[in-house]
Amino acid sequence: MTAPVADSFYRAGYPEVYDLVMRHRGRDHTAEAATLARLVRRRNPAAASLLDVACGTGLHLEHLRAHFAAVTGVDLSVEMLARAGRRVPGVTLHEGDMRELDLGAAFDVLVCLFAVPHLRCTDELDRTVARLAAHLTPGGVLLVEPWYTPEEFVPGYIARDMVQEQDRVVVRLSHSTWLDGARDQIRMTVHQAYADPAAGIGHDTATTELTLFRPEHFAAAFARAGLAAAHVGAPPFRWGLWIARPAGAQ
Repeated sequence: MTAPVADSFYRAGYPEVYDLVMRHRGRDHTAEAATLARLVRRRNPAAASLLDVACGTGLHLEHLRAHFAAVTGVDLSVEMLARAGRRVPGVTLHEGDMRELDLGAAFDVLVCLFAVPHLRCTDELDRTVARLAAHLTPGGVLLVEPWYTPEEFVPGYIARDMVQEQDRVVVRLSHSTWLDGARDQIRMTVHQAYADPAAGIGHDTATTELTLFRPEHFAAAFARAGLAAAHVGAPPFRWGLWIARPAGAQ
């Protein structure tokens, strides 16, 4: 999923590499979509419309459209949206920043997955949640995926992926450290090398900054937006999900 911070990685061909890596990182997008639908139906059985916020290349949209009558995606990156459009032809896609979201429409369901860590601070989290809340129908359901807390972060953490699909190969390395002495923000540097028979070998390096929000940050943001929220375990989502609804929703 694409962040509100438009790194070079989300441009100039990167979406194809991103998509390939994300499809092989162990996330079961089919199962995750089914879990989202099940959690929504418990709270709003008639839910029909869904907005995927920071939809990236459409990895979840592809499966969510099997559960909801009308699905829509929004993302900051035009390049990522172009890839999503090829994956889910016919689905409405919008370019937009989730911090300033204003589609002039309301949805029964909003999901925001693998994106919130890219927000820079709690003020941006508050702004984002408020904009998401503004796009909910009165009985709507908002589902937000959290990430690591500061206490869970391992300074100097290195991750690696190697993906081969037919004749294309991608090797991805990342290194994460605290950001300039902060204790709730990290700097992640990612280097990717890729090769295929037609294009030969290429590589990219980029750095992005991520925020490690605590549960109380989420709870406060939902409350300020007039939402009743709870964090629930939701396998296969590793960090569970925050589920929020307009206060007083039945």
